[in-house]
Amino acid sequence: MYVIIVGAGEVGRSIAANLEDGHNVAVIDQDADLVEELTYSLDVLTIRGDGTDLETLREAGLKQADLVIACTDNDETNAVVCGAAKATSEVFTIARVRRRTLLETWQGSQGAFGVDFMVCTDLLTAQAIFRISGLPSAHDVDTFAGGLVRMAEFDIPTNSPIADRTVSEADCYDSLTFAAIFRDDEMVVTRGDTVIRGGDRVVVIGSPESINEFADEVARTPDEAEEVVIVGASEVGFQTAREFEDHGFRPRLIERDPERAREVAEALPNTMVMESDATNSEFLAREHVGEADVVIAALDSDEKNLLVSLLADRLGVDRTVAIIENPEYADLFETVGIDVAINPREETAEEIVRFTRTDNTEKVAMLEHDLAEVIEIEIGEESVLVGRNIAAATNDLPDGVVIGAISRGGEHITPRGSTVVQPGDHVIVFVDAAALDEVVELI
Repeated sequence: MYVIIVGAGEVGRSIAANLEDGHNVAVIDQDADLVEELTYSLDVLTIRGDGTDLETLREAGLKQADLVIACTDNDETNAVVCGAAKATSEVFTIARVRRRTLLETWQGSQGAFGVDFMVCTDLLTAQAIFRISGLPSAHDVDTFAGGLVRMAEFDIPTNSPIADRTVSEADCYDSLTFAAIFRDDEMVVTRGDTVIRGGDRVVVIGSPESINEFADEVARTPDEAEEVVIVGASEVGFQTAREFEDHGFRPRLIERDPERAREVAEALPNTMVMESDATNSEFLAREHVGEADVVIAALDSDEKNLLVSLLADRLGVDRTVAIIENPEYADLFETVGIDVAINPREETAEEIVRFTRTDNTEKVAMLEHDLAEVIEIEIGEESVLVGRNIAAATNDLPDGVVIGAISRGGEHITPRGSTVVQPGDHVIVFVDAAALDEVVELI
């Protein structure tokens, strides 16, 4: 596949890095420094220029392109890029936007702006925050097969009942598969004799019920979040409050700017909006923020989000979630005690990347900054899995692959060695990123 990416910011770079091995990629940006950096760091064609200019798009190879991804930091620019590309080619176009209103306008008039698919960064981030908040000990949560299958990543405490036991000994759940372990900087694809240790981060795939049972019994998950405090009425903070409202919660939102506080209070009828500086520890104590089940820091800088999260943790909040714009801060945030750090740009890249897989790829979730992926694939007649039991079929797959779940006609099937995959099945697979292209081609 030939892919043109317009915008070499965090989203564009993340997508380009993910695609460089298996696709031909061109990246356009007006920033000479970014273009030069990509020239030496990635195996992609780099062009300094304006992606809204047809001549620049043609220089990048628009004529032979299969996909144009517009992911600059400006919503209108991204729409114009897609419109320009669509005006002279049949290329599939994707636009990244931040404003949900623009997404809703596009959804109400399919084909508007010349955009074939639109991704709203702030909405995706809000949805990710809500999913993670539903499993308070999880670091990552995603759903597949229309909600029939869930993937979650948990820290295993040293006092967990499965610590120091093998996967075979720990595997006592009807519809759950142990996929992998992240241990320090190492990734271990699990086998029956793999030993789970306290401090490991374990990836499991299964039915929502089994994931919840696992969380309760193994990861020592506290009760589901009921008292939710969101700090900052940024677009992400606003969308997060709206997401919680849509699921029956009544969150509290703290915003310093009086005009913005009034605006979001009018738009969020089931959210208590408080006008204050959330870094004021006296205010936080007076409003009993320390009694919250989760505090979500959604201010306009990583440093402020870190400070608010640390203050909340000091007050005794059960769980802290912080938005980060710089992905290099993720490990730092979690090292100093922030429970979950979410990067909106990574959420966006994850949603876009699935369009570069095969036509049968339904969903993609990236783990640990793209060390591995969990993908949902609809199985065709030519798949190496068809008509064979999984024990035999996986011998033809490279190392680093675990079949986590199967959806067949709306029914969840837990894969075992004797399970036979059929055409039309939706298979959810954990894959080491190094083997991804080969696995997708075979499956």
